[in-house]
Amino acid sequence: MRGIMSAVKSGLTSGNFWKAASLWFICLLYVLFQGGKTSFMLFTMINVLALYWVICSLAGVKRVRGQRSLSLNGELTGKQAIQAGSQVEVKLRLQLPTLIMLPYLIVNEQLQRHNGDSWKYEDSMVPRLGSHLELIYQTPPLERGKYSFRATEFRSKDIFGLLEHEGAFRAEGEFYVLPRTIFIPRWQLFSRNSRYSGPETTILQSRRETTQINGVRDYIYGDRISRIHWNATAKTGSWKSKEFERESIPKTMIILDAHAGSYVAREAFELAVSTVASLLEFGGRERINMGLCILGREVWGSAPTESPLERQQMLHQLVDISPEGSGNYQAQLEQRKELFNAGAFFIIITPLADQLLFDMLRWAKRSQMAPFHIHINSTGNVDSRMRPGSLYNRQEIAGIQLSSLTELPVLLGGGRG
Repeated sequence: MRGIMSAVKSGLTSGNFWKAASLWFICLLYVLFQGGKTSFMLFTMINVLALYWVICSLAGVKRVRGQRSLSLNGELTGKQAIQAGSQVEVKLRLQLPTLIMLPYLIVNEQLQRHNGDSWKYEDSMVPRLGSHLELIYQTPPLERGKYSFRATEFRSKDIFGLLEHEGAFRAEGEFYVLPRTIFIPRWQLFSRNSRYSGPETTILQSRRETTQINGVRDYIYGDRISRIHWNATAKTGSWKSKEFERESIPKTMIILDAHAGSYVAREAFELAVSTVASLLEFGGRERINMGLCILGREVWGSAPTESPLERQQMLHQLVDISPEGSGNYQAQLEQRKELFNAGAFFIIITPLADQLLFDMLRWAKRSQMAPFHIHINSTGNVDSRMRPGSLYNRQEIAGIQLSSLTELPVLLGGGRG
């Protein structure tokens, strides 16, 4: 009874329902006042048709169920994270009701991002013989964020085209899109000849290896015989070499400014997030102890580490972050003072180039860290405070001015640092 009432209520929203109800009422009056076989047969036909409509409402599109699978380049993604700019292929397999034949089916899909943005897809399908349908479509290139599918909605009319019936179901479909990144081959900050690096800093490409074994890797042509790991080679059937630990270089803390007042345009914050992600990937590739501190609505931090798992957690922290922070920068840094060790690099990524910035940089120097400023300048205009002879340079602070992500590898490889 509850299902019938809900079906009737859903039909009340359609003007066609009132047309059908008016027709039934007229036929009822025709039977009551006119009588005869003709009126009775007509009233019987209307009742049969009304029963068909009720069955369609209860056992039609409302009974459609399905499963959704996501793939990227032919590989299933599930809840795995994918890279920004990728397109996801969505396959929706529908289980149709066997009691009622649907003349057609209109499917509505809605993909929602964590910030409220959404993308809609609509398609019509004609069911063939059998009880399954398969809908395949591709999303547009996606930006970073958490994505989830809302309930899949269906619409269909009866075979007479008089009443429209609606249904919906929710299928699992969540995934994460990581920020855009760019390959950084080299960072001059870590060079021996950099005037901003400490005496313990060495060139990344020539960091000397210790005698401590750190794992096993695939054999590379030119490896010495003494480096071959014979046990691993015998077990796997392919050549394996020993991997040794390298001499350590200073720990690095990346600080992301996520204050709402710092970013005029949304693109500037996306550039800042992509810069952080690119630096984390560089650190992972070069085995640099890197940590992350986000000055947002709440201060989030992770200590410098070489662990790929913790580095992946830092990247996931950037997936749905928004510039919502406020308050005093220095006070926020003091909250997580345990993250900032003496002798470490202090990499601040912010559009600021005023006294607030220099207060943070002086705080880093007082904490015996080496500051480095990546100035997010989405306008592309050179800031006069960062020209030679300015306060920025008189403070002897290394830094670059970044207008687009494609400039990052060049600026880090040959910038002022």
